[in-house]
Amino acid sequence: MKSSVLTRYRVMAYVTAVMLLILCACMVAKYGFDTGEDLTFAVSQTHGVLYIIYLVFAFDLGSKAKWPFGKLLWILLSGTIPFVAFFVERKVTRETLPLVSGAQPAPAKA
Repeated sequence: MKSSVLTRYRVMAYVTAVMLLILCACMVAKYGFDTGEDLTFAVSQTHGVLYIIYLVFAFDLGSKAKWPFGKLLWILLSGTIPFVAFFVERKVTRETLPLVSGAQPAPAKA
């Protein structure tokens, strides 16, 4: 697997996670303090587009890494839960680096 596949995923994981945190702050401002409605709309639309790009890159990485469906689903959903994408990205990077360097992963133990 090429390292660019992992790099694209990592960049989009961070961008999506940061945008989600900004969106959460905007939602607090909008519903808690009744301000920033236009900013909330713009941030939500931007996060939506970036999340779709994240889905494409995460699916691409998952298909090349041959992840089971449950793992892929969890990684795809991690972009919708604040702070989770940061942790999932670290775990995915640790698990995927051996595939990037060309080594085969150790077989799963039953």
